[in-house]
Amino acid sequence: MRLTKFSDYALRALVFAASTDRLATIEETADIYRISRAHLKKVVMILTHEGFLKGVRGRLGGYTLGRPPEEINLGAVLRATEADFQIVECFGSDNQCRISRSCRLANIANEALAAFVSTFDRYTLADVLLRHDYFLGSAADVQPVRGPYLPTIGEPAHAAAALPRGERR
Repeated sequence: MRLTKFSDYALRALVFAASTDRLATIEETADIYRISRAHLKKVVMILTHEGFLKGVRGRLGGYTLGRPPEEINLGAVLRATEADFQIVECFGSDNQCRISRSCRLANIANEALAAFVSTFDRYTLADVLLRHDYFLGSAADVQPVRGPYLPTIGEPAHAAAALPRGERR
């Protein structure tokens, strides 16, 4: 499963907005995350339309949270920002797979997708808040990639969370 950059940027914009008590700007957020301003602008527009953010227009404008972090469910954010959850071809309107009518993989893919999104449903923005000073570090402070971690068959999915970072496979 993979989130689009759109959803990734949406989650990051929300985390950043929650970290400050003033208006965040597109420019500041894009600079901090080193992401496209144009893409982030579209993300913020959707988040504002959906009520997750509140936008303030004008020269001194920006955006802030549209509701308290405890009321921003991460699963709801994904549902608002993912264009589709087409993880297999037969989920799309352009399906050309010859075995779609009799294939049983779609049921398994649906089950996996539901489990993926339901994990995000269990968390709110309040669960992932960071202090604003975390955003002020240098590029040297960037941590190496932390995932993904897939448990082996029979290993509990939460086993990776208990391992120190250096001991993860």
